[in-house]
Amino acid sequence: MEKTNVPQLFRSPFSAQYWRLACGELKNTRMLVFAALMIALRVVFKAVRIPVGPYLDINTAFVVNALGAMSFGPVVAVFAAVITDTLGCLLFPSGPYFFPFIFVEIAGSLIFALFLYRTEVTPGRIIWARFCIDFGVNILLQTPIMALYYQMILGKYYTLVDLPRIVKNLALFPFEAAVLIVLLGYLIPPLNRQGVVQSRAVNLRLTSKTIAVLAGLVLLSVAAVAGYTVYSYNTTSLTVSWSAEKRLERNMTLGDVAASQRQEPSASFVTIIDRASSTWFSPEIEYSLTLYRVDDTQVNARLAEGGKGMSAIWGYSPSRAKKDEALTPAGKAVVVLGKDDDVLIRYTEEPLSDVP
Repeated sequence: MEKTNVPQLFRSPFSAQYWRLACGELKNTRMLVFAALMIALRVVFKAVRIPVGPYLDINTAFVVNALGAMSFGPVVAVFAAVITDTLGCLLFPSGPYFFPFIFVEIAGSLIFALFLYRTEVTPGRIIWARFCIDFGVNILLQTPIMALYYQMILGKYYTLVDLPRIVKNLALFPFEAAVLIVLLGYLIPPLNRQGVVQSRAVNLRLTSKTIAVLAGLVLLSVAAVAGYTVYSYNTTSLTVSWSAEKRLERNMTLGDVAASQRQEPSASFVTIIDRASSTWFSPEIEYSLTLYRVDDTQVNARLAEGGKGMSAIWGYSPSRAKKDEALTPAGKAVVVLGKDDDVLIRYTEEPLSDVP
């Protein structure tokens, strides 16, 4: 009687044998050829995007990524991700190359492999794999990398709550998971017979239960992002996103407000905004200020030597103001203005004796 070659399956990747088999794929010539094909397809598919709305497009490379990672496992998947990212940047560059983005590519491939390689592939596994990538990789991991890219390469500020990108991932998540369930349900059986895929498809079809799980995860994602957005907006100073021009304009505007309240010329002091905050849906912005007296002698001496004058001082950040020997703290103030019209709502100032 002919023996049937039954692949060894695992319920989780926490097994030494699992990793021995995954490492063994590096010596499997047939699997390496298949990996090369998947890499080529991923590079091509990553360059093809289907726009479906503002800030929203569909990239079908995730299907190839899932199929490849499921076939050759996490070890080969990491090497394939590195090669894919490098070739994609060389053949279809979309901006300056930034090495840390390679970790986003690696994380996506690794998650697919850990969920789908040598196991029983169920709708639940596919949904959780896609959810971990859309939420954990594309939102949580990619955000600090994007912020670093904007700061180091573009010299710009990148908001930590990039709503268009977040909405895109949350909106596409159920669609991408459903596509994977249907396509892998059709592809796994013939690939099993060819010996390319060692996993087994189990009930890979869209049912009412599967759709309910997808909907629940979308609601969970939306709630988490909404909660973080409100928290971040309420606790983060608005000054972190200001350009130098914006800071100069705001400091001078608040200087005029302080001058009118103190009934003295704004030329006799400068105001530096320490913090600007506004709670969610509030029509007001609260500014915390430090008022500084200016040593005109030192400033004029700088100008005589070709240095910066008062226009530069008005554009100071709090840290730069504290280091300038030409400035002496003269008071603290809190100013509340209308968010849209800068109408003064409240002005309070601490006595000089209370200023540290």
